[in-house]
Amino acid sequence: MSVFFTYIFLGLSLAAPIGPVNAAQIDRGIKNGFLHAWLVGLGATVADAIYMFLVFVGVYHLIEIPFIQSFLWLFGFFVLVYTGIESLSGASNISMDETRSKEESHLKSFLAGFFMSLFNPITILFWLGIFGSILAKTVTSFGTTEVILYVTAIFIGITVWDITMASLASTMRKFLTTKLLKIISFLSGLSLIGFGVYFGIQAAKVLFS
Repeated sequence: MSVFFTYIFLGLSLAAPIGPVNAAQIDRGIKNGFLHAWLVGLGATVADAIYMFLVFVGVYHLIEIPFIQSFLWLFGFFVLVYTGIESLSGASNISMDETRSKEESHLKSFLAGFFMSLFNPITILFWLGIFGSILAKTVTSFGTTEVILYVTAIFIGITVWDITMASLASTMRKFLTTKLLKIISFLSGLSLIGFGVYFGIQAAKVLFS
């Protein structure tokens, strides 16, 4: 049982660092409420599940190919910069009444989290690299049932964090003024663009090294 909780903590550790997905959750939660923030996290979790499946079928060695690395960094750059610019451009038009009456579609929130996580090289390196080695050790030490149990524990940890972030963001929404809402949306956009620029720099390093 202690090993099970260790894997839950691993899931929390994966989701907790402040990155693009968390920034997007805060932005969507403050603007549109709990469900939108949670859907961003759910989209990211689905992307995590895809990479976990890829680990199971043994394609993690592809991450070592420079072309694949540069492609992932560049795509992450475009996704994050686009999302950040969208947040910045909409910041000046935000009002508390509008955030309650003109919410984005649920699908858009889900896809935002999905693509941010799917093309986030840090996430990819974790699942295809670090988790690949963890899985290899787990398969060697335990049976298939235990592996499935521990994978489930990881996703429990991720889900707990997503619900926590969505709850915090939607709760913050109740205490915000229009001016503060605009400032937070602006900062969230800058944060996403900052992560995107970092991804672009990493792509350049891979391409020109």
